[in-house]
Amino acid sequence: MKKISLLGATGSIGTQTLDIIKLHPQQFSLEAISIGKNLTLGLDIIHTFIPKVVSVIDKDSCEYLKQHVPSGVKVVYGDEGLIEVAANCDSDVLVNAVMGSVGLRPTLKAIEAGKTIAIANKETLVTAGHLVMEQAKKHNVMILPVDSEHSAIFQCLNGEDKKALARIVLTASGGSFREKSRAELEHVTIESALNHPNWSMGAKITIDSATMMNKGLEVIEAHWLFNMPYDKIDVVLHKESIIHSLVEFEDSSMIAQLGSPDMRVPIQYALTYPERLALPLAKRLNLIEIGLLHFEKASHERYRCLKFAYDAGRIGGTMTTALNAANEEAVQMFLNKEISFLTIESLIEKALEFHSPISNPNLDTIIMVDQEVREYVKSIKGIG
Repeated sequence: MKKISLLGATGSIGTQTLDIIKLHPQQFSLEAISIGKNLTLGLDIIHTFIPKVVSVIDKDSCEYLKQHVPSGVKVVYGDEGLIEVAANCDSDVLVNAVMGSVGLRPTLKAIEAGKTIAIANKETLVTAGHLVMEQAKKHNVMILPVDSEHSAIFQCLNGEDKKALARIVLTASGGSFREKSRAELEHVTIESALNHPNWSMGAKITIDSATMMNKGLEVIEAHWLFNMPYDKIDVVLHKESIIHSLVEFEDSSMIAQLGSPDMRVPIQYALTYPERLALPLAKRLNLIEIGLLHFEKASHERYRCLKFAYDAGRIGGTMTTALNAANEEAVQMFLNKEISFLTIESLIEKALEFHSPISNPNLDTIIMVDQEVREYVKSIKGIG
């Protein structure tokens, strides 16, 4: 039995991870969790799975939960609470499903503790990929991708000679506004932005999908996970989300991983690797029913956030930290109805122009840059 620690249990990836644990009670147990602001759902999860440790955002939530959890459940909070959940001494695997750079320090602590990392938190690798991969190598820890695209690449590379890998191709649905021109994006609403055509995801990642920043973050993530230069990572629009990504080898052969859009498939594979278990919750792919698959170029002129990500990745150092921090702040402003949709891009661009990158930063430097860029973005939000 694998013992699981789960960061972000009440989010989209978190609840689907719980579906997998519930489906296979002989294979998995839930040892520790962190929950967000949804304490009602959090309490349901706690009473269902009885984890040993629960972390919440703040002290008030902590005091409230202490009055309502079963006996023997320890409740902690804040950044130190996340670390306690992540590095829980009884767990074997950390599923990092929190949103944002808050997942970085807990992940590093879990690596130090020798946990296998199932990573669904893009921002951890975008913000500090060099530190995460260095520490994983030092402590002989596996980093298993949960994102459908990176899981697809990981599966395509199983048993292959990595030295023969010529190119990675990430597929992108195009998000909520894939049929709209840039002119039509001027006055789009939050509600329309959150209406993703293929996937059911949290608010932040759905907005990232609409701007294509989500795919940009995945490009940077792929760079670190698969040790590939940016010039050998391509993005192709594929509106059906059936081919989750592809790899191309030196002999021109291409291998793709296909399946119906369902995040429980890559989540379960990360938890069961190198084995596979039945997943009756997933819809079987019927190619006859699908009929046609479509592919288009992912234009950097149309999707400026994708260009920002490539540019930041090639510069390296703290530039990707700045990219992520600016994006997180700008997206939250849009969700708060403080800025328009296209102003997200403008704020990110200004932040990247503002930031002077630092090569090979340590954790303290990354945290400092993250905070500086966030403050800068808040100070210029009126530009749009």
